[in-house]
Amino acid sequence: MSVGTTKPALIEQGHWLTVRDCKRVLVVAHTVTFAQRLREVFELLETDLRIQLVFTVAPHAFGSGVNEYLRNLDITTVPWEEALRAEFDLALAAGSRGVHQLRTPVVRISHGAGQIKLLTDVSTLAPGERRSPGMLSRQHLLHEGRLVPAAIVYAHDRDLKELARSCPEALPVAHVVGDPCVDRITAGGPLRGSYRRALGIEDGQRLVVVTSTWGPASTFGRLDSLVPQLLSQLPSDDYRVAMLVHPNVFAGHGLRQVHGWLSCCRSQGIAVLPPEADWQALLIAADWIIGDHGSLTAYGTLTDATMLLTAGPRREVSDRSPAALLSTIAPVVSPVYPLAEQLEYAARLRRPGQYDEVAASLSSAPGQFHRRMRSVVYRMLGLGEPARPPFVAPPSPPPSLTRWASSVGSGTAR
Repeated sequence: MSVGTTKPALIEQGHWLTVRDCKRVLVVAHTVTFAQRLREVFELLETDLRIQLVFTVAPHAFGSGVNEYLRNLDITTVPWEEALRAEFDLALAAGSRGVHQLRTPVVRISHGAGQIKLLTDVSTLAPGERRSPGMLSRQHLLHEGRLVPAAIVYAHDRDLKELARSCPEALPVAHVVGDPCVDRITAGGPLRGSYRRALGIEDGQRLVVVTSTWGPASTFGRLDSLVPQLLSQLPSDDYRVAMLVHPNVFAGHGLRQVHGWLSCCRSQGIAVLPPEADWQALLIAADWIIGDHGSLTAYGTLTDATMLLTAGPRREVSDRSPAALLSTIAPVVSPVYPLAEQLEYAARLRRPGQYDEVAASLSSAPGQFHRRMRSVVYRMLGLGEPARPPFVAPPSPPPSLTRWASSVGSGTAR
C-alpha cells in the first residue's frame, strides 16, 4: 500500500496533479489505537481513483508512535495546523480532540469492543447526570452545544438506545455498522492451526495470552501480582506465553521504559508484542486468555480460548458493555494459587456456548462492517459505490513468538 505523496500536492491540489477532480478525504489519526481502527475504513477507499486520501496526526496525550505507525504503511502526513486551514470533502476520525476545528463534515468511528469505559471527566456533568461511555456522551459529541460529527458509526443496536438517553441530538446522524475486528477474527477462526504454526507453537504446547488495557486498574497496572506466576508457575516446555499491552501504555510511559519493566518477562521467553502489532491472530491461536476489562479480552470470546479475568474496576465499566457481561461468567485469577492449576480448572469448567452472549454483544451486524461502513462514507461523499463487495481478509499470519521474546540490549528492540 502506498498512499503518500508530497505535502504541497496533498494540501493545495494544484495544476501539477495527475489525477484531478478527486473527492478529498482527511484521515485524522490521534493515537496508534485510533489509527488501527481507521485503517479498516480508509483501506475501503484508497483504490478508488475518485478519492484522494490525506492524513494528519492530531494532538493527543497518547499520540506517541502514531507517526511511525503511519510511516510504516507508506503514509505521508500533513501537519495538523495545515489540515485545519485546508478544505476537504470529508474527514474520518476515531477521536474527538480538536476535530471541531476542521472545516469539513466529520465521520466519527467508534473503536474498541463496545462502549466499555465510562466518561472519566465528571466535572462537566450536570448534577444528577449519569455517566455514559465516551463515544456516547455529550462531552465527546458536542462542542459548545453544537453537534460536531456529521455521522457517527456504532457496532451495536444497543448503542442507539443509550444514545437516545445520553445525547438525543446525535440520533439522526448515528449508524449501526458492526465491528471490523469481529468480522476479521471470525474470518480467521478456521486458520487457527496455521497461526499456531507461524507463532512456533509445537505439538503439545499450549499458548497463554495475557491482555491489558491502559490505566491503573488494568492488568499492566497490577502486573507485579501476575508476573511471578507467569515466570515461575508455567513450565516453559508445556506453555508459551505472550503479552498484548494497550498502545496507550507504551505512549504514556515510553517504549523503552515499558520494555525495561518487562525485561524480566522477555528474558524468560515471554513474548511482548509491540504496540503496532496485529493482535487478532494471536487471540485466535490462544488456548487461554488472561485479561482485564479491555477490548482485547472481550474480543477473545470470539475464539476457542478459555477466558480468565484479572480483578477489575466495576465503577469504571459500563454495565451494558461486553466487558461487564464477561465479568459475570469468566473466573478470576487469584495470586495465591498455582496458575497452571487455575488454567486447567477454568478449561474443565468451561461449557459449550459459555461466551456466546458476550460475543453477540460485540456486534449486531456481524460480517457487515465493511459493506455498511463503505455505504455511509460514499453516501456522504455523494459518490456511487464500487460495483463489487468489499473484501474482508482474515488476519495475516503472525511472526514467530521468538521474535518478540528475546531481550535485546536495553529492551528497545521492537
